Amino acid sequence: MDNATVSLIVSVLAFLLAIAAFLKKPAKPDAVSPNGISNTGQLKLQAYERLVLLTERIALPNLICRLSQPGISAYEMKIILTENIKAEFEYNSTQQLYVSPVSWDAVRNLKEQNIMIVTKVAALLPPEASAADLNKKILELIMSQPNGPIHELVLQALNFEAKKLMT
Repeated sequence: MDNATVSLIVSVLAFLLAIAAFLKKPAKPDAVSPNGISNTGQLKLQAYERLVLLTERIALPNLICRLSQPGISAYEMKIILTENIKAEFEYNSTQQLYVSPVSWDAVRNLKEQNIMIVTKVAALLPPEASAADLNKKILELIMSQPNGPIHELVLQALNFEAKKLMT
């Protein structure tokens, strides 16, 4: 092969590569909303919002205020509280796809801690105890926690993670 033939082959290959590169569509970047956060970032931020709401909804003081019923037993109240915590958690379990493992673990641990608190406090009460007795003991226990209520710590962690997305 002479130099002219090699030159022609190299030129044709370069031309074909240039055409292929031109015709290939560039990877579409993640769209950005007017507030400067990508669509993926928006999904993550919404997941953190949902987990903040979940944390507020399963916080024991909020549950007690929302679910307290006069005239029921401590045992019935224990069931109402634990079932409500489980249902709220299950309803929001898909949010774990969008948040950090640390954030999801914090919410999952809050759920487990709350169920454990309700179960243990209920076990300490006499069988004839009322829901009001259970609620009072739970609130006393929560208020006596040295680092503050567990749900407040989880909320702080979720807020920290969400703010990292917004910067």
